[in-house]
Amino acid sequence: MRGNAESHALVAPGSLAAVLDLLAAEQGAWMPIAGGTEIMVAHAAGRLKATKLVSLWGIADLRFIQASADGVAIGAGTTFIDLRCHAIVAEEFPLLAKASAWIGSIANQSRATLGGNLVNGSPAADSSPALLAYDAEIEMISVRGRRRVPYSAFHTGYKSNVLAPDELLYAVHLPRRFARHRQYLRKVGTRRAMAISKVALAATALLEYGVIREVRLGAASLAAYPARMPQTENALLGQCITKETIIAARETILAEAQPIDDIRSTAEYRQRVAANLLEEFLLEWSREEQRT
Repeated sequence: MRGNAESHALVAPGSLAAVLDLLAAEQGAWMPIAGGTEIMVAHAAGRLKATKLVSLWGIADLRFIQASADGVAIGAGTTFIDLRCHAIVAEEFPLLAKASAWIGSIANQSRATLGGNLVNGSPAADSSPALLAYDAEIEMISVRGRRRVPYSAFHTGYKSNVLAPDELLYAVHLPRRFARHRQYLRKVGTRRAMAISKVALAATALLEYGVIREVRLGAASLAAYPARMPQTENALLGQCITKETIIAARETILAEAQPIDDIRSTAEYRQRVAANLLEEFLLEWSREEQRT
């Protein structure tokens, strides 16, 4: 059953303040729409339940990439083309730049926004593993003010999050402290491009005197929402990269990952692939350390 445009109202207030006023006045009544790449697919398939949509497209206050000495703030309305073309993102956050190139076609990347990708909350979201590995924070805004939470605490379940009915996702904050970290991102899908991930794993890690001092693992399609793998991280912390460490890490991520069976893959396949990706990361890292 296809969607009927006459069943939906769309308004475009044109400013961030006006959108926030609308969300506060009629809490829970309006669904924000940015690039619309997900919402319009749902509409075309007759699956869009929201009847009142408020457009965020073209609001300059939501589309920015601002760098300070300590971090980079990325507005929720920033597109994936913006991220791909930004020098600081490419140099200091290459995992995010790489993931941005995975978002559909160039046309999709020109419309799809970082905030929309995160609020949509797909377990297979392309940008999420990189943001988790970079220890991102989410800033939310409403007429009541602003608040921030770690991105690892933003999702609360399948396509659900901590946003209040009157709040918007305003910005994503990334700390500028990963220059010395080993970084890794791999996506496994049906095709090389324009495919929803079966599994994706991102990692940032720091080795000091042969010992793993920091490690962050961000995963897609291993839980009901994009998630860190804290048990596996803990299994690696304080360890040297040895055969025994890799075996223990594989066993931990196999137990920690809680994927599902669906039309794209089985849960068992996803678990095994995640373990293989983790091993690939650790082996590549170990070989590089041995060459230096």
